[in-house]
Amino acid sequence: DALDYHHYLPIFFDGIREKEEPFRFLAVKGVEDLLRTGGVKILPTIPQLIIPIKTALNTRDPSVICVTLQLLQKLVVSGEAIGEALVPYYRQILPILNVFKNKNLNIGDGIDYAQRKRVNVGAMIEETLSLFERHGGEDAFINIKYMVPTYESCVNL
Repeated sequence: DALDYHHYLPIFFDGIREKEEPFRFLAVKGVEDLLRTGGVKILPTIPQLIIPIKTALNTRDPSVICVTLQLLQKLVVSGEAIGEALVPYYRQILPILNVFKNKNLNIGDGIDYAQRKRVNVGAMIEETLSLFERHGGEDAFINIKYMVPTYESCVNL
């Protein structure tokens, strides 16, 4: 209860671009634990999380991008109104996703055994954008579409 989320959550989010173990593990697990137990403490920290998230995505490293997307998905569903609170920051987060959106593995009729590991950047981006749309309120789709023109809505009207 006494943990200062304004201080620790941005620090852990900043650490997710770390590639060396055990630092990467500690950063990812720290973010996951804080999101799981944070509740109402997460929403006020959203503005401080944008720069570390943007920095992690701008590494353009597929492994870092996948981890960042997984944590963004957990962030969006971790509390009330967090998805809506992220909408104003789509202009900072989404441009790099537009670059990697079509980076899917084309293996024809082969079987991608790595899909359970969730390392396919294109599929992760599609999942994340659909979560953003579902949890982002009424303005989410238009903002996503503005930044990622090839995105198609996942919500049935």
